[in-house]
Amino acid sequence: MGVTTSPLVTRAALSTVASLFLARVRVSPSRVAIEDAARSLTYAELAERTRGLASGLAALGVKRGDAIAVLSENTLEFLEVVIAAARIGAMVACQNWRLAAPELAHCLALVEPVVTFVSARHASKVPGACGKLVTFGEEYEALVTGAPAPAFEVAPSVDPEDALLVLYTSGTTGLPKGALLSHRAEIVRNLVTRAEFHVGETDTFVAWSPLHHMGGLENSLGTLMAGGTVIVVDGFDASRLAELVATRELGWLLLMPGMVGPFAAELRARGVRAKGVRVCGVMADLVPPSEIADITTLLGAPYANTFGATETGCPPCSSSLIPIGVAPQNLSKRVSPFCEVRLVDGDDHDVPDGTPGELAMRGPTLFSGYFRADEANAHDFRGGWCHMGDVFVRNADGTLEFVDRVKYLIKTGGESVYPAEIERVLLADSRVADVAVVRRKDARWGEVPIAFVARKAENSDLDAASLYARCREGLAGFKQPKGIVFLPIESFPRSASGKVQRHELELQLPHHTPEEPPR
Repeated sequence: MGVTTSPLVTRAALSTVASLFLARVRVSPSRVAIEDAARSLTYAELAERTRGLASGLAALGVKRGDAIAVLSENTLEFLEVVIAAARIGAMVACQNWRLAAPELAHCLALVEPVVTFVSARHASKVPGACGKLVTFGEEYEALVTGAPAPAFEVAPSVDPEDALLVLYTSGTTGLPKGALLSHRAEIVRNLVTRAEFHVGETDTFVAWSPLHHMGGLENSLGTLMAGGTVIVVDGFDASRLAELVATRELGWLLLMPGMVGPFAAELRARGVRAKGVRVCGVMADLVPPSEIADITTLLGAPYANTFGATETGCPPCSSSLIPIGVAPQNLSKRVSPFCEVRLVDGDDHDVPDGTPGELAMRGPTLFSGYFRADEANAHDFRGGWCHMGDVFVRNADGTLEFVDRVKYLIKTGGESVYPAEIERVLLADSRVADVAVVRRKDARWGEVPIAFVARKAENSDLDAASLYARCREGLAGFKQPKGIVFLPIESFPRSASGKVQRHELELQLPHHTPEEPPR
């Protein structure tokens, strides 16, 4: 006999990011919620300011399901906008200020924001079509304080499956895609982080990595849902981070590839003794093992050996910690107990242990698909599993070994870059016959993009300088190729179907001297 659940019972299970934050307000109203070098807000103050901002947004016509955009460096206001949006059921499209103008215009046009918030530093980058433009400062403060308070703390219609965030990921077609992240995903990702990394309820999180990325923003929201303090830092500032390590008890201290070595040098130069860090680092695969041993010794904290994505959170592989002082000889991944994982072949059949297969996952940390991308969603979620596009081998003990990417991807300094993004810009030059971008190992950034370019015979005067200039106009800084190799088009290795074989070009790299970008 079936059981019918009453609407009241169902409603009791529908916590959201905003309602959990407000529960912490009631418990610890005087505790500091957010601070930067100059200001701090208690939980009660943050609740009141986001109540006013939610009213201001409603007065501007923002409704449940509407998009708000933010283009800003790390600021207190950025987090206020997200909490206010959570209270009324709107979603926040977090814009990457490092993008070139055409990329940024695409990202804003994709979501059609009703309101766009921008910091003074980045105001000149906003294209025309962005809805109502509000600049952080006096205009923003007027919006926070100018509208009457709503009768509700969280709009009663807000559902955990409502989209809260749009975070942009590199696209195989050459333009970013918008990943939709629900309240449910953010809540469960927070629980997973605390369960697997042993982060405490009131631990402090230092939000130095960009708030338009999952690392900085999700851990900030998780901290505010748990009752801790978020310290906002404007980018990677080794001196400021060293000061915080010495004086504050921290939960997860994010450290990206390319920054681990310099930060270790800063700690050693200043003679810093960590007050308390639960866990450090991310993307261990892209960090030299000796640097992992060094930074964990200096911080007295293990290193996170994870494999996740914007689309999945820290899972599927979030259960491995590299012990203090260890230079890892292998980076086998342990599957999180908070998700299910399959390794499948090209026909989506499970492969046996020891055989490479694409990782497919399902679980409550998953995103809600790409915004306005039905074809991509149908492909990536086929069979009711999220196909990550990454190939692994399962060992006999159940651990996973990363093999390669189905979707060829370059991970540079914590950022993801698809070759198509760079190739699209270079192919726009009429003098270019063909382009293939590959990855090259890099001691600082993990990997960097290198472009193989074929000139058209009638335009053999094409030089690297003009191509670098085109890339500077059309691509974010982290997507710039770090070398250009000119190669005859007949020398591009191709498959039987005519596709360029990137792995073969990678093997050719030691035999070429790429022309480097001008300094």
